[in-house]
Amino acid sequence: MDFNDPMLALSSWIGQIGDFGLDLVWRFIHIVVTLWHIVSGIFESVESYAISLGLIQKYSSIDIEKLKCLAVVVDIEAARDVSKVIELLQWLTTIGVKQVGLFDSQGLLKKSKDMILEMVPRSVLLQETGEKHISPDRIALEFISSSDNKEAVVKAANILLEKYLKSIHPENGVGENVFTESHLNEALRVVGESVHVPDLLLVYGPVRSHLGFPAWRLRYTEIVHMGSLKYMRYGSLLKAIHKFTGVRQNYGV
Repeated sequence: MDFNDPMLALSSWIGQIGDFGLDLVWRFIHIVVTLWHIVSGIFESVESYAISLGLIQKYSSIDIEKLKCLAVVVDIEAARDVSKVIELLQWLTTIGVKQVGLFDSQGLLKKSKDMILEMVPRSVLLQETGEKHISPDRIALEFISSSDNKEAVVKAANILLEKYLKSIHPENGVGENVFTESHLNEALRVVGESVHVPDLLLVYGPVRSHLGFPAWRLRYTEIVHMGSLKYMRYGSLLKAIHKFTGVRQNYGV
């Protein structure tokens, strides 16, 4: 018993030192990460301000024709501040974006579409343009929520399933592969739905997520998290669009 007591004390002492060391390492990492976020945030703010003033020349020209369709995802709390959404759309109009899909999961922006269309110069509903070419001086808006197109997707899926069952060969029980992008688009057209797949998705919210945006409309979409809509910056918006238009898109064979 006399032999075990010192060993237990030593073991306890080593354990306490280990816990203390781990705590110090954790605090150090936490401080480093916090400082990195602060410095990164300051740098991004300064850079955004410089871009807004036109001090960084490479952002002065954007090949906006490469951005056929832009989608903006807004979290529920930010969607209640319609004035910020209108300001964002005005910036996009200035940049020259022709087609924008506005999404919030509960459809709050859809309820405010009349006010948005009135406050955003030269804006028009995408549904009113149909498949026609959008005038260079107009911006077409689509208002999207989580409930949109669900019924159409179910109908399209039933069409594809029926087509697959009809194509099954009695010999091997294998049918034609009809569950492809082109087949889905055709099925949606049959049920009267025209799906616009965004090239770029800008997410304004507290988390790095598409916040419920219909995943079946994100086939080749580039997703960029923009932070809070409340603290949005014109320079950051311009930078995100410039980066997208400057990258070569490879969609495979």
